[in-house]
Amino acid sequence: MEARIKDRYTDDVRRQAFARHGIVPEGARELDGFESFIYEFDRDGRRYILRVGHTLRRSVDLVRGEIDWINYLADGGAAVARAVPSVDGRLVETIADGAGGQFLATAFGYANGSGPHGEAQLVAIAEDYGQAIGRMHALTKTYEPSDPAWTRMQWDDPNILDAWSWLPETDSVVLDRVDAVVAHLRGLPRDRESYGLVHQDAHGGNFHIADDGQLTFFDFDDCCYSWFVDDIAIVLFYAALFTDSPPAFTGEFLSRFLRGYARENALDAMWLSEIPHFLKLREIDLYAVIHRSFDVTDLTDPWVAGYMRGRRNRIEDGAPVVDFDFCSLGM
Repeated sequence: MEARIKDRYTDDVRRQAFARHGIVPEGARELDGFESFIYEFDRDGRRYILRVGHTLRRSVDLVRGEIDWINYLADGGAAVARAVPSVDGRLVETIADGAGGQFLATAFGYANGSGPHGEAQLVAIAEDYGQAIGRMHALTKTYEPSDPAWTRMQWDDPNILDAWSWLPETDSVVLDRVDAVVAHLRGLPRDRESYGLVHQDAHGGNFHIADDGQLTFFDFDDCCYSWFVDDIAIVLFYAALFTDSPPAFTGEFLSRFLRGYARENALDAMWLSEIPHFLKLREIDLYAVIHRSFDVTDLTDPWVAGYMRGRRNRIEDGAPVVDFDFCSLGM
């Protein structure tokens, strides 16, 4: 989380956020949040999640747009955690931070279960995983924001992609690499069958699997307009990242994922050839985000340290994120 947001988050802001959602302070449990403050709480015998973000990261209208889309997906039967109103019936509560900005408090239904654990479980749920993402993509083809002011950003908006600001000048080769991949992607066709509002971060940390096998997705903070295959590539990126053999895992996982996806949405097989470009974009973007949010000279988080180990050399050398013939999968 950015220090400038942390520094403005006072006990009074937290108390106001809790009060507006009917939360008893001693009944709330703080969870790990990378970009926002996240709490689990009970209200009227049901479990919920409270997210407190800031306008330095997302404007009020962008958050309203996120919630509008989430609840549209929920109404269409997608496996998502619906946004729920505050005590006063508002889906976004604004709280002044005393420095000219606002904290934005929003509550969501609780996603039962827990995230996937390990390669074997990811492969086992791959078809359901793909079907859930396919359902979102099918629904997004007919989605229009309830208010045009709530329209979410495009994939290359600085709110989503800003490696140029986050990386030091010494990473000039990495910046050249991101310039090249962005230029390629901007030349791709966009139409209703391939491009729309997508989750953009649907990895295993952003959905839970209930005891009955039901998947529920949450954390739509990064949702933006992009290609459907970008959403799929991001799923693969995180699923394959630390597997024993990313190519072997990709063949097994992605073939099942795409089989489930096809039950809900049709995507032209031509898009499979673009997966390496989207994987590369996410690789560089994550590298840049880590530079923004961590001291890269002293990485204490094991996951982050593992990701960054040798990462700069891999990006500079143009090494594929996953060395795999994606066109062999078909659709």
